[in-house]
Amino acid sequence: MTRSVILKNFRIIDEYTDTVGSVLIEDGRISAVSPRFTGQAAVCIDAEALLSGRRLVLMPAFTDLHAHFRDPGPGPACDSLPAETLESASLAAAAGGYGTVVCMANTKPPVDALKTAAAIKTRADALGLIDLYPAMSLTAGMEGRSLSEIAALSPGHPFPRLLSEDGRDVADDGLFLAAFAEARRLGLAVSCHCDAGGPEAEAAKRSGADRAVWSRIEENNAARRVLDLGRRAGCRVHIAHVSTGEAADMIRQAKAVLRERAGPEGGFSLTCEVTPHHLALTEETARILGDESYGRVNPPLRTEADRRALIAAVLDGTIDAIATDHAPHGDVDKVKGAPGFAGLETAFAVCRTELVREGRLSLSRLSALMSARPARILGLGESRGRIAPGFRADILILDPDAPWTVEPAAFRSRGKNSPFAGRELAGRVFMTFHEGRVVYEAPFI
Repeated sequence: MTRSVILKNFRIIDEYTDTVGSVLIEDGRISAVSPRFTGQAAVCIDAEALLSGRRLVLMPAFTDLHAHFRDPGPGPACDSLPAETLESASLAAAAGGYGTVVCMANTKPPVDALKTAAAIKTRADALGLIDLYPAMSLTAGMEGRSLSEIAALSPGHPFPRLLSEDGRDVADDGLFLAAFAEARRLGLAVSCHCDAGGPEAEAAKRSGADRAVWSRIEENNAARRVLDLGRRAGCRVHIAHVSTGEAADMIRQAKAVLRERAGPEGGFSLTCEVTPHHLALTEETARILGDESYGRVNPPLRTEADRRALIAAVLDGTIDAIATDHAPHGDVDKVKGAPGFAGLETAFAVCRTELVREGRLSLSRLSALMSARPARILGLGESRGRIAPGFRADILILDPDAPWTVEPAAFRSRGKNSPFAGRELAGRVFMTFHEGRVVYEAPFI
């Protein structure tokens, strides 16, 4: 029997669309988009009946290129419970409006084998809340000594969709180039976290320089290095969580060269991401929260000048995607200095508040950054990231103007470590559809 849903009288927004109309979903896919429907469906949701006087919005579910689900393995502990599980992270993703997520490989044990990645994906698929694509590490055990099982993968395998050594750039150039060569063979991008700063960064550390100093050297030198190695290998490079103005400018210049050559440079192509917290917060926030505790994240929160440079890079198209870098920790670990913030459930509202409400960006541009463009980076651009016939019915009902106060205790994630705690943000997700099924619902108020 055909499972059909009509979503009526919504403002429909995606990368290319901003109109009022209705969407027909059949068997988990969008079958039609029209100003109005007169037909019947098993379920009909009418925006005008949900919130009188307020125009609710349909947007494609978001795609996150960078999250930590802490699974497999026990992960950091808080009150004898894991700081996150596959189930809690998936619930958090659905609540935050995410339909597709890439989880990083730095688990216990690391995801360095297809068998490990397959086990995670099988469990996530059984939950049915999101599509989860575990990233595979570049090296065995993430130890930087030999290649992981990526060398045994066949091109065209449905996963992984992204490769990454996470926060451990491969130190040996030869091994890094070998990993890039495998990525090119597989047609996959390598997400580079850019934290290998070489002798200059090590010297700064030994001299007692602040984290703000040596971590900047690390990111900038590592970004320069991966751009060079990526060109030499002719592979797809994706630079994760750009946080410095200098790194953003390097990427801008590299992309300008690619445009001048009207295409990939010997197979080399370049994309990058930025996080909501680096767009919205500065080192002053970290100081208030605790530089070595609740305010600590890798890369660190930077200066106001860096924040403005990142926003400029979003506006001029240098930045391709917004990714959460969701990194849940328990209180015990945050006090000890574990870096990272829980971000899945606040990402849209932070970006809506910081970029759209301030008039810097349209909702369509934000949709592109959070949905269509990251889906294309994963090779999924033909099936998700748009509200158009033939696309997956991974859809959100949201109110972009609804105010709410961040209360981490109410997160679905077990990680309550949010730098936005207590802040009022604009933009609430009320319902998340995954392949036409409701997987998250909040009261319409």
